[in-house]
Amino acid sequence: MFENAISHQGSPPIHSVSIDIEASSSLYSPIQKASSSPLKTTIVCGMLGSGKTTFIQNSLKNMSEKSVVLVNDFGQTGIDGEILSADGIETIELPSGCVCCTLKFDLITTIEKVLQRFQPERLLIEPSGVASPSGVVEILASLNISPVIVIGIVDATEFIDFYQSEMYGSFFLDQITNSDIILVNKIDLVDRERTQKTVSLLATLNERAVIFATIWAAIDTIPDVDHRKIPSGEERHLLHFDTLTISLKESTPYSRVENFFQDMATGKFGAIIRAKGLVQTGSGPYRFDLASGRFAAVPVSNLIKASRLVIIGNNLKESRIRSFLSSSKRR
Repeated sequence: MFENAISHQGSPPIHSVSIDIEASSSLYSPIQKASSSPLKTTIVCGMLGSGKTTFIQNSLKNMSEKSVVLVNDFGQTGIDGEILSADGIETIELPSGCVCCTLKFDLITTIEKVLQRFQPERLLIEPSGVASPSGVVEILASLNISPVIVIGIVDATEFIDFYQSEMYGSFFLDQITNSDIILVNKIDLVDRERTQKTVSLLATLNERAVIFATIWAAIDTIPDVDHRKIPSGEERHLLHFDTLTISLKESTPYSRVENFFQDMATGKFGAIIRAKGLVQTGSGPYRFDLASGRFAAVPVSNLIKASRLVIIGNNLKESRIRSFLSSSKRR
């Protein structure tokens, strides 16, 4: 099923939340929710830079339900959690790692605490771009949490190439085949023929999914769909990428950060898959992004207290990166 949803996103206020993750005595016991209405749970999956955080921002903007977002970000200091918190969204960050593997117990105990403390009507889980949604579905099933919807987001500029090259193998297909709804995002960056080919390929790989073509991962409403069956417990392989987190001093010149991101896009610092940053530049606070080889910088409305970058890829030239950025601090 294919729908066309083309619209744009808006901007920020400020709100942040923290929660202690500690050992729980009820690790696999089903959760009993106090409210009579069922908790609506959505897993938002997609490769690095596909538009997961943007989708969550858009979908919650006009939603009246009390919602909490769990974010499993790359790097020692997350970026996505602060971006969502700046929009007034209750956001809880899980530490770096994979929620379907190494952070499995953290996810379980965090969900228990979220339901007890916030009693949300809607729970959104944003795993990192290399997490398998089937693993998260299994964890939710073990906690007796339902209904669950899986929304997959693909980048129209690169999906076909990734699929044909088998670059990410069965892991890549796990995200597609386990999605109830699929967004073909960034269609403004490709021609109509490329969009149609991407939609057709996805429909072949997952016949039951509702497919939307989007800009800025925006759809008017999340449709009701048949909820997932619990997937069979097959072995899942975690993709490995190098990750580098770098803290920057305040008032780093905007031009230097911009030049650094543009140089990353050329391969100067290694095979960069994804890079993002929140930086209090000399020209004000900015969010920097590099995805699919494209650079973007967007001003943000809130002061950034801890400027940092997260860089993800293979064969990262760490010494060259740190040398470039340290020289930029002195200028």
